[in-house]
Amino acid sequence: MHLLLLASLGGAIGAGLRFLVNEAFAGPEIVRGVPVFPWATLSVNIAGGFLMGVVFVLVNERLGSSLEWRTFLATGILGGLTTFSAYSLDMMTLLTDGGLSLRFVAYTAGSVVLALGALAAGLWLTRAVLA
Repeated sequence: MHLLLLASLGGAIGAGLRFLVNEAFAGPEIVRGVPVFPWATLSVNIAGGFLMGVVFVLVNERLGSSLEWRTFLATGILGGLTTFSAYSLDMMTLLTDGGLSLRFVAYTAGSVVLALGALAAGLWLTRAVLA
């Protein structure tokens, strides 16, 4: 239960940070409520990937693989900021453990293609039901 609370507290912090980044990038280049180029998302994905590397080293090499710190920082704060950081860590782990293997390619391509396909299906289904 305490890990759920740590993840939730960290997630609230990360989501707040994400909101602030979105607000910082809010500008006149918006078409139908969507930025012309998603600078905020790109920024948090890059920052989140970098910070996940920092957290990984700190938690695993300096804090004795503390489950509490990993849950609060990685799952909570970085998960609330961007889940892309977790995806990036998973890709790097697969790449490091097995090189450019079928598992790495399947996970990397599958995550992007299937997530995009699922989004398209969700858009289509919801529009069809609400039409």
